[in-house]
Amino acid sequence: MRKQDILPAPLSAAPFTFGSALACGVTPDRLRRKDVINVGRGLYRPADWDFELEGAARALSAASPGAWISHVTAARLRCQLLPPWLADSAELHLSKPRSLPSVRRKGVFGHTVLALEAEIEVIDGIRMSTRSRTWLDLARILPLKDLVSMGDELIRIPREDFEGRAQPYDTVAGLRALAGRHPNLQGIIRAREALDLMRVGADSAPESLLRLAIMDAGLPEPELQVALRAGDARSPSADLGYRRRRIAIQYDGGHHLGDAQIHSDRRRDKAFEAAGWTVLIFGKEDSADDFQRAVVRIKRALRSAWLDHPEASGFASH
Repeated sequence: MRKQDILPAPLSAAPFTFGSALACGVTPDRLRRKDVINVGRGLYRPADWDFELEGAARALSAASPGAWISHVTAARLRCQLLPPWLADSAELHLSKPRSLPSVRRKGVFGHTVLALEAEIEVIDGIRMSTRSRTWLDLARILPLKDLVSMGDELIRIPREDFEGRAQPYDTVAGLRALAGRHPNLQGIIRAREALDLMRVGADSAPESLLRLAIMDAGLPEPELQVALRAGDARSPSADLGYRRRRIAIQYDGGHHLGDAQIHSDRRRDKAFEAAGWTVLIFGKEDSADDFQRAVVRIKRALRSAWLDHPEASGFASH
């Protein structure tokens, strides 16, 4: 086979732009062969290429000067929290300022929006919206509870030993300021509602959803990351709970199935029980019904705690 019949390695593995093809010595005539597919203005892909989101987004970004990857695509590339029906989305979303022509590429969702330069960044060669701006953009399509969960992830305090960072991605104040700069953005009302419900301390989407289910049921809002011994950094802690009622609520997700983690969880729960707390443990099966049965159990525990200790009538508040 002649050398010119084979696409250079960078072009044979992922979508590419017309400019990158020329830079690799590929002629316009070569791009008209059947093993190359033109997917839009100045954008090509190998005919046998299996779709891969990052590769597609990278090529789309390179072929769209002045625009940026956004919405669901940006969220997926950053592994941000999304509801199950979007978690595997292969949609390609591209945003652009009003000064550029409308996005007209097959298979690409185009958005014309106002964004400040600080709301866009380049990550590994891909120009995309920041995590916070992505959250704001998705306020248009995400249900309120999922928008809150996504926001909780942005403002949670990370564990530096495990995550390599000590600061949250953003703060409630920072997100309020972002929303304030875009009062006419579609979804802005829902974004403001979500900001009122977001809390620092939720370590996972199920924890956020459980908290919201508790509040929707009219029960007192639980505290988050409730330490058995307040002020003790080594103290066992509950994901949610009511200190005055001595109720600890744990959500044990998939990562709690390992032997070492199970042993650690048992020690944690026994410590609470030894101190006279009621421990309620929930898991994936409880999230299947939007935590409705979980809420019933929590309601019973609160009622029982009140009957046992009616003098402790108040609840800790934020």
